[in-house]
Amino acid sequence: MEDTKIRLAIYPGTFDPLTNGHISIIHRAKHLFDKIIIAVAQDSGKKPLFSIEERVSMINTTFFSDHMVDVENFSGLLVDYVEKKNAKTILRGLRAVSDFEYEFQTSLMNRKLCPEIETIFLISDYKWLYISSTVVKTVASLGGDVTDFVPENVLICLKTKYCQSKSNLVIT
Repeated sequence: MEDTKIRLAIYPGTFDPLTNGHISIIHRAKHLFDKIIIAVAQDSGKKPLFSIEERVSMINTTFFSDHMVDVENFSGLLVDYVEKKNAKTILRGLRAVSDFEYEFQTSLMNRKLCPEIETIFLISDYKWLYISSTVVKTVASLGGDVTDFVPENVLICLKTKYCQSKSNLVIT
């Protein structure tokens, strides 16, 4: 009997904003999974630049024609969301040893909370090892060019956001 169960992975994160590093992980994961849900975290403990709606919209725009990728937001425990989606795999990207320590702890906690869920790590492509959403936001906020690090729609959103914040400054 043929197993027709789809191989589903949940790729969680704040994606504030989505970077080419994230996109690289997703494209590479499509060789391993039938469907990937990009799960945008609402309450990650971080103070995002973009609202949850803006982040979901940017990612949807980036993957609008990709039928292997869905985008949703979630709140609460990741393992609860993964179980709700009937998935068994969490997908994570790693850039450096510092990422590994955090991801290792998180993976073990997730396993303790739900032993049926596995975490799969993909090492970032060397082109994106030094890129993070935080670095992209910092460079963009200081007027630097982040064209090579984010898709065009995200670049436009960054420029718009930082132009708005500068126009709201009160100079005394």
